[in-house]
Amino acid sequence: MNINFIIAENLKTLRTERNLSLGQLAELSDVSKVMLSQIEKGDTNPTVNTLWKIAKGLKVSYTSLLEQKEHDTHIIKKSDIEVQLTEEGHYRVYCYYTSTPYRNFELFQIELDEGHSYKSVGHSKKCQEYIMVLEGKLTLEVNNETYKLNPNDSISFLASDQHVYINSGKGTLKATITNFYPA
Repeated sequence: MNINFIIAENLKTLRTERNLSLGQLAELSDVSKVMLSQIEKGDTNPTVNTLWKIAKGLKVSYTSLLEQKEHDTHIIKKSDIEVQLTEEGHYRVYCYYTSTPYRNFELFQIELDEGHSYKSVGHSKKCQEYIMVLEGKLTLEVNNETYKLNPNDSISFLASDQHVYINSGKGTLKATITNFYPA
């Protein structure tokens, strides 16, 4: 793919993800609105300095404007994922999607054995966690509060502080966790 079209696609995606108009980005980057429009259309070959200004205005890395996105459809099978375990093996994490310059979230499936708990030390500042219980019962302790969730229940919370997952039901607790990192 032509580098101008890669830059065009990345710029438009990054700008719209931040809900910025061309005029707002022009102010933040010190690049004219006309130039930004031409870059987003793939009509011009921006200079290195122009790309640095745009990256700085968007608060992203320079290479995030140059990286080609994957557009293929991919199936991820749990059996192909390398499981991450606690020392005792009672808490298992399967990472389906990692955070990338184009994806500001991570998607996991967790399993927690009956009668066990897992204490998370917390995530980066402003990280939001979304949990959906698939099987079993989850007791979640976060911010000095306790929440009880059943299958198909969901909860979201600011995850920068320590939080504890407790399997409060029979059998293995299974849930999905999405960690969202706002720009």
